[in-house]
Amino acid sequence: MTHGMRTQTHGTGLHGPRTWRDTAAQYALLPLRLFLGVTFVYAGLDKLTDSAFKRSAGTGSIGETMRAARDSSAIPALVDLALKSPVGFGCAIALGELAVGIGVLLGLLGRLAALGGALISLSLWLTVSWASTPYYYGNDLAYLMAWLPLVLAGTPYLSLDAAWRTRRRGSHGYL
Repeated sequence: MTHGMRTQTHGTGLHGPRTWRDTAAQYALLPLRLFLGVTFVYAGLDKLTDSAFKRSAGTGSIGETMRAARDSSAIPALVDLALKSPVGFGCAIALGELAVGIGVLLGLLGRLAALGGALISLSLWLTVSWASTPYYYGNDLAYLMAWLPLVLAGTPYLSLDAAWRTRRRGSHGYL
């Protein structure tokens, strides 16, 4: 008996040959994941290895950057909080970027890593790049939007998350 159920018109890879569209759709977020992961690892390492950045005052320091952004930020109180310990805050941001980048590249807790990247980008947009005019000159908003698909989809392919999920299913006797 038919209940008006619609059937798919192209292969899903589950019960037949996969089409190039199936494969492309499966791996569509991989370039974004690689770009964001490499960018955040680089940003974190760049901050951690820059002696000028890890100072509370002076040209190129995290403290100077935050003081310059304070009056034009959307949330000056957030900048004031960070200015209580600018070096500690700068190192925390750098370590956060490093953790997010590695997590997304490896696909380890991919959604959580992407959420961390989105939160870092949001905080930078609301503070450092808030005054960018027009708004699309500020790259932190674009990074925030780029993280959202990975927050929603996670890292389901070519990832430690996928390997862990497959292993758990296999140990329970089903796939």
